[in-house]
Amino acid sequence: MKNVKVLGTGCPKCKKTIAIVEEVINEKGLEMNVEKVEDIMDIMKYNVMSTPAVVLGDEVVIKGRVPTKSEIEQLLQA
Repeated sequence: MKNVKVLGTGCPKCKKTIAIVEEVINEKGLEMNVEKVEDIMDIMKYNVMSTPAVVLGDEVVIKGRVPTKSEIEQLLQA
């Protein structure tokens, strides 16, 4: 099972990003663990200075912006 992490401190953009990720997972019936990482020290471990960010496995695939729904669909189904 893949792990998806959304890194963000709880700002509106971070909340929107996690909502998009969860929506795509639910719509596509994907079996994935979604984790929201809000601790700034944990976020810094990924070398991310601007949030929101999306991490698949251990790779940061999006950072510093809210992704589109279609972009998340492509990343999660790859």
